[in-house]
Amino acid sequence: MAFVTASVAVSADGFMAGENQRLDQPFGDGPVDQITRWMLETREENAAELADVTDADAFIMGRNMFSPDRGEWDLSWRGWWGEDPPYHKPVFVLTHHAREDLPMAGGTTFRFVTGGPHDALERAVKATGDGRISIAGGAETVNQFLTAGLIDQLTLHVTPVIVGSGSRLFDGVPPVKLEQVSSRAASLVTHLTYHVVR
Repeated sequence: MAFVTASVAVSADGFMAGENQRLDQPFGDGPVDQITRWMLETREENAAELADVTDADAFIMGRNMFSPDRGEWDLSWRGWWGEDPPYHKPVFVLTHHAREDLPMAGGTTFRFVTGGPHDALERAVKATGDGRISIAGGAETVNQFLTAGLIDQLTLHVTPVIVGSGSRLFDGVPPVKLEQVSSRAASLVTHLTYHVVR
């Protein structure tokens, strides 16, 4: 059976991004750069957790994580990561607007799914068999998968910053029982891993 995880960075008040996400501010307004600061400044200290973020056989993300635009696609847009994205596996992008598959360098292929979370997960399972599938983000996508009971393990990389508003993890998610698997404090972040009880 496939193992479904989500490993996401959040502020202390639960935000994954601020308000007004756009091309020149992918994470929106406010002190949101602090949410991912640990990934850039303390890579060696957090090497295991950084590896965990991209350790999967397939990924699922929302359109907002792939692209700054809404509505019909700007087909010249090929993602935030350049021609060799860090995934190197199939990535299923949830969207309301169909688009042809987008193969990239390094083995990443973005596949655009209009059928919702269950359809994306079925396609990821078909691509990976019993592999590991990571729900990469953003907050709305992780919330949809939690609400549907489709995540087995949730890892939060909690940073000591208050964002105040934006895209918040757990918004609209019904009560979910979590069992703590591990926790580790580092200089700029605390890593918390939970088993999601179904």
